[in-house]
Amino acid sequence: MDLSILVMFLFFGILLVLEVPIAFALVGSSLVYLLVYPVVPLTIVVQRMAPGIDSFPLLAVPLFILAGQLLNSAGIADRIFRFAHALVGHIRGGLAHCNVVASMIFSAMSGVAQADAAGLGLIEIKAMRERGFDPAFSAAVSAASAIIGPIIPPSVIMVIYGLLAQVSVGDLFLAGILPGVLMGFSLMGMIYFLAVTGRIKAPVEPRASFKEVKASFLAGLPAFLAPVVLVGGLILGVATPTELGALTVVYAAALGFWYGELTVRQLLETATETLIFSGVLVFIIASAVPFGWLISFTKLPSELAALVLAFTKDPLLILAIINVLLLFLGCFMETTAILLIVTPTLLPIIASVGIDPVHFGIVMSVNLIIGAITPPFGVILFILKDIAGVTFGALVRAVLPFYIPLGLTLLLITYWPDFVLFVPRLFKG
Repeated sequence: MDLSILVMFLFFGILLVLEVPIAFALVGSSLVYLLVYPVVPLTIVVQRMAPGIDSFPLLAVPLFILAGQLLNSAGIADRIFRFAHALVGHIRGGLAHCNVVASMIFSAMSGVAQADAAGLGLIEIKAMRERGFDPAFSAAVSAASAIIGPIIPPSVIMVIYGLLAQVSVGDLFLAGILPGVLMGFSLMGMIYFLAVTGRIKAPVEPRASFKEVKASFLAGLPAFLAPVVLVGGLILGVATPTELGALTVVYAAALGFWYGELTVRQLLETATETLIFSGVLVFIIASAVPFGWLISFTKLPSELAALVLAFTKDPLLILAIINVLLLFLGCFMETTAILLIVTPTLLPIIASVGIDPVHFGIVMSVNLIIGAITPPFGVILFILKDIAGVTFGALVRAVLPFYIPLGLTLLLITYWPDFVLFVPRLFKG
């Protein structure tokens, strides 16, 4: 194996430790490698960046981000939470269950966990604190439920993976439905256990009448139609995920104006925020292209695949090794960076042992999104720490029990591919 590529990885790690922005760390380490080992001209870095983002499916990324931001600005999050409260607020665990159910519904409208954490999380934590829940536990539930966002479609992570692995984004979206729902129910199971055993203070909420449930449902019905249109469009094949993202944006904006909670100024501000966020994300993707190309150029993926396959050809053991690797990396690196660097390296391995790339995409997405709530660099933890006004240590301690249901979900989807692939097979033959 050519060990020269270690120079690039070493310099990349040094830049990350120095807190250099991930995009500049990727480009910088690629340039350093070519300066030390001038196997190709330095211009290859720039030449690879632009074509790397020339992809129609990638247009779905800013569209789903904008849709999520608009749904937050349009007061949709508050209506979703009220419906979830009327539906499951009476179960032992009270508003914590509402938190999870609301996140599951909102996940079908926004493909970014940060949108759920920042928008819906603010409403959830405020309501839970007013009912007497511990602030750290409130933030922990919001963090654990927010990561369902990129698993239930739409999902920005899946769009990027689909681009890298050259698999159908629509199939990935459909494959994420059951794992996302399973994540939500498993979290609710842990909340119920903590409430019943007295490990958390969870005030009992009165059961809502059928009339109250109906009223809250009708109030949020226009919002609930958004995921129906999205999933229905994927199943029927009437539009691509990118086109459905554009339709969701138009629908979210129309809904906001109809409710009277979205103004032209807010629309422009939301579009500006989306432009900045998307610009940063696309720049990271473009910066990772030459980095990934150099990895492929040195034949590291094929040599690594040969090394792993010499050790074992058992797909189950290989998936276990990959899970451990991804969970470890999630403790120290940002989700998108891991996805962009690791995917091209792992694809030859999973192809060699016959692992379905759609199934692997969901396994990888769940792994990476768990990393978003894993210390010391879990971005979702930092967002909710500030919203809840709690210390980082208190939040980490409160979120510990939720690693159990999330870990069990990861194991199930890893070793039961038919569960993951059931929906895309059902509707796509």
